[in-house]
Order: sequence, then C-alpha cells, then structure tokens
Amino acid sequence: MALKVKAVERLLKFDKEKEGKYRYVLSPDLYSSLDQDKVIKEAASRSGVMEGVMQACWNAAGEVIKAWATEGHSVAIPGLGTMRFGLRGKAVENVNEVKAGLITTRRIIFTPTVKLKDELANTAIQITCIDRNGKEVKRVTSSDSGDVEDPENENGGNTNQGGNQPSNGGGNQGGNTGGGSGSHEPIGD
Repeated sequence: MALKVKAVERLLKFDKEKEGKYRYVLSPDLYSSLDQDKVIKEAASRSGVMEGVMQACWNAAGEVIKAWATEGHSVAIPGLGTMRFGLRGKAVENVNEVKAGLITTRRIIFTPTVKLKDELANTAIQITCIDRNGKEVKRVTSSDSGDVEDPENENGGNTNQGGNQPSNGGGNQGGNTGGGSGSHEPIGD
C-alpha cells in the first residue's frame, strides 16, 4: 500500500508588488471520504459480527468517547490512540486578569499509538508531478526516513519511531503545539 501525493506546479506570490515564482506544491491525493455505513459494513464483515450489532457498538463507543472527553479524560480509541480535548489561551501575569476571555481556541487532540505511527512511517509515498499545464511530468516513490510528526513533542518536531513513547501513544501531554510568538500557552493539556 502507498500514500498518493500530487506535486502541482503553481505560481506562488509572497508579495503583491513582486513577480511570483513557480514551485511544485505537495498535497495528498485523497481517493474519497468513506462514509460511516461503509466502515461499519466492512468492520462487521471482518469481525463476523452482524451489521446491526456493529452499528450499535459504534454508536455507543462514540457516545462514551464524547461524554468522557468532555469530562476531561483522555480516552483510548482501540488500535488507534487516544483522544482528548484541550484549549489554547493567552497567558497573563496577574491572577485578577484570568477570565474565560483568555481562551483563544478549543482543540481536539489525537495521539496515535506507536503501532499506528510505525504503520505510517513504513508506508511508501508515491508522488505524481504535474506541471502548470496539467501534464504529468514525473513520478517519484519515497526513499525518506519515514519520520512522523509528533505534535506532543515539546519541540514540536519530528520523531522517528524508536519505541520511546508508551504503547498508548502518550508522551509529553503538555507541549505547546502552536508555535508562534509565545503569547499563547496550552490550557488544560
């Protein structure tokens, strides 16, 4: 199996006053969005469970995950990782300045398992290069190191899959994944 990516030649302008330059821009080539019914049907087929039972379990799991996550729990999603809710907000010096208005963003944070990250790291990537006229000009298959971004890493950088994370995909739960000016810090992470 391989992930398919397009590299399309586009005119990029960083300044309205200057002439732009053509660059090849990478983007995933998604086949389609799989709807819930198809996923449930396939899961029922693979598990030998009746489709109606699978649908009931799927719905119940979704409700449990939603309920527990909104109570502040990090909830395991079997075989995939964990999900939790978090916030971004502004930092203030004085406790009297703390108010709900400091919250800038509510977030859904997914931390994949090491197995899932390894699966992605070991998946080949096929790139199809398309020039500015829509003509395919080249095909490339990845030979990269397979690094997988780890937004939970304090540095926000990439990590190779060396088994340094717990099997639930945990790791540093407090890293600020937004970067930027430093005026935003995680709240509730």
